Amino acid sequence: MLFSNAKLRYSPIMKRLSLLLVATLLAACSPNAPKAENTSSARQISALPLTIRTTDGSHRFTVEVALTERQQERGLMFRQSIAPDAGMLFPMDPPRTASFWMKDTLIPLDMLFIHTDGSIAFLKANAAPYSREPVSAGIPVAAVLELRGGRAAELGIREGDHVQWGDCTVSLPANPLNFCPR
Repeated sequence: MLFSNAKLRYSPIMKRLSLLLVATLLAACSPNAPKAENTSSARQISALPLTIRTTDGSHRFTVEVALTERQQERGLMFRQSIAPDAGMLFPMDPPRTASFWMKDTLIPLDMLFIHTDGSIAFLKANAAPYSREPVSAGIPVAAVLELRGGRAAELGIREGDHVQWGDCTVSLPANPLNFCPR
């Protein structure tokens, strides 16, 4: 850029824009400025094997585990599909009364609210996409499992059936994500 000795004249609008730019740059460089999230790490979600025991047998799934508050807030929102033997698990540690809605969820989901003993306390089948109606078991639960809408009925999964996840073949759970009620 070439500079000359000519005087620059700023209009009132240019002055405001310049001040706004300086203020924005100072705020961005501030040590208290919010940090941009690494989107790839924000999307990384652990996956675990999960088994549901029904009166007709066992059904195996590979589920994503929403561990962080941010992952739990996002859940399965904006997903266009879920594989038949996939889903998302929301562990509650400590157990608590959980309430879910479908505000930005594009597909129907089955929601399974799981007691601390691994039994299904409440099953909401085919929760409607975009619904703002809260879904809850009304009691403290150890986790909530979301599956593709209608999958529970296809497999004969009902309230009272038992759920476990992680590596339950070892005598002592080496991973704190293992949930192996007997």
